[in-house]
Amino acid sequence: MADEVKKAQTAVAGGDTIFGKILRKEIPAKFVYEDDQCVAFHDVNPQAPTHILVIPRKPIPQLSKAEDADEKLLGHLMIAARKVAAMQGLDKSGFRLVINDGKDGAQSVYHLHIHVIGGRQLKWPPG
Repeated sequence: MADEVKKAQTAVAGGDTIFGKILRKEIPAKFVYEDDQCVAFHDVNPQAPTHILVIPRKPIPQLSKAEDADEKLLGHLMIAARKVAAMQGLDKSGFRLVINDGKDGAQSVYHLHIHVIGGRQLKWPPG
């Protein structure tokens, strides 16, 4: 079982997360994109040559817990992910966006995040 899947089995929602600490700059991360609603930075455990996380500044624990009022923010995250992919040159060859949700979805950090993955031929099905 992959490390992230193992972590997801014991991860719990609620409280502060590593992403909250990154947003408060308590833990260093080199942002590759930043605006008033989200930030993007390299994943510390990359699963492909390019693996960037896009996270909202608003601490939504997981996609299934997002509210209808988050609709604009969720759309903004997708556009930010597209911009990040283009900045990394992935728009020429292709990329994948992944959102893990809950234990069975292998979510190990309960702060919504989009994985932008590319730089190699990705497999299908993914999991």
